[in-house]
Amino acid sequence: MKRHFSAVEHQKRFWRLAIANVISNLMVPLASLVDVAFLGHLQEIRHLAGVAIATVLFNYLYWTFGFLRMGTTGLTAQARGRGDSEVEILTLGRNSAISLVIGTIILCLQQPLRDLGFTLLQATPEVLQAGKDYYNALIWAAPATLLNFVLLGWFLGREQGKIVLLISLLNNGANIALDYLLVVRWGEQSAGAGAATAMSQVVTLILGGMLAYREVGEILKGQRRSLPQFIGQIWELSALKAAFSLNKDILIRTLALVSTFAVFTNLSATMGTTILAGNTLLLQVVTLAAYFIDGIAFATESMAGNLHGQGQQAKLRPLLKLAGTVSLLAGLSFAAVFSFFPQPLFGLLTSHLEVIQQIRHYLWWLFPVLGFGSIAYMLDGYFLGLTAGKILRQSTLIAAIIGFVPMAIAAWYWQTNHLLWLALTLFMATRSITLVWQCGQK
Repeated sequence: MKRHFSAVEHQKRFWRLAIANVISNLMVPLASLVDVAFLGHLQEIRHLAGVAIATVLFNYLYWTFGFLRMGTTGLTAQARGRGDSEVEILTLGRNSAISLVIGTIILCLQQPLRDLGFTLLQATPEVLQAGKDYYNALIWAAPATLLNFVLLGWFLGREQGKIVLLISLLNNGANIALDYLLVVRWGEQSAGAGAATAMSQVVTLILGGMLAYREVGEILKGQRRSLPQFIGQIWELSALKAAFSLNKDILIRTLALVSTFAVFTNLSATMGTTILAGNTLLLQVVTLAAYFIDGIAFATESMAGNLHGQGQQAKLRPLLKLAGTVSLLAGLSFAAVFSFFPQPLFGLLTSHLEVIQQIRHYLWWLFPVLGFGSIAYMLDGYFLGLTAGKILRQSTLIAAIIGFVPMAIAAWYWQTNHLLWLALTLFMATRSITLVWQCGQK
């Protein structure tokens, strides 16, 4: 059933969703920061650097299929706005089936994917071996990870922030506890970090699956229908074509985004292990801020999709102004806090003083990267809610090819880390500008 909200109700709804999503989202980078802290305090820095290298490969393997989360949220939110509960169920079933197939294929191809990935990545043999240990443990969670993308997207599209928060607390709480057990107590190093993350994904899938089954049951009970009646519709050709059309654009956008950060990390490795470790810790700050802003973006995505589904286009602009202001303030605040207090904050992540000294030279780059990045991340959510995948694809491709690549080549040629950070800044700036321009066109 459709429901129309007043302007005040929209603001309350936005803040309710944003706060729940921010808290939920922060669980992910905080768990990652705990991983980094455990590994960064080991006697040898190669374990931290190895996981950084392996993460580049996993970003390709997993976030390439981030459309499973993004496409699910937009379609579900629009269906909910129209009051179409049947499409809500079919979106969950259809994307879950796709994720299971893709996850199984990744498992079957894990060895050639590993060999190809680590052949392309640049690092010392010791760092590469630590990365392979991490990969060999984490890869087994591929199907669970992709299914969790779909479940998260579905709950976000239904604006069920409390469930998203519960799932995130379990996922990251389990990850931290298992990290402590495997890395600190049992001394499994990078392999232990990978195994901890893999097991936490499986635990999350069990809880998320149970909650989704309960929600679907409630919908079916209201419609007096049974689940088997929907099975055949999951494989409807026209619906699958529409899903793949949206997912194709999001896939290309995500590949360009992941490739940019992959090249950034790989070029960092060519400048030495200390630069790689320092840039890894700085990127942890960027990631922490991005997850915070993504909480705002998720709320924007859910509400934009819902409003679009209801045909209330006039209410999209106030939503953009509110979300944009909050996102920009959040991004600059993260940059300020870590720039003003580098020693105590980065000291929590590593005991290697030479790495912290390296970081001090590049801290100020956080301001432009997170300033432009905050607007880009928020607008990602907005256009995902409108299922405008083509706009996101074009913006990210332009930013990668025109904004990032030329300066990244210069950074590699002169082996200058400042130029590498300038390349990342230009990438974020180009994405932000092109997406803002598109807002004016819609």
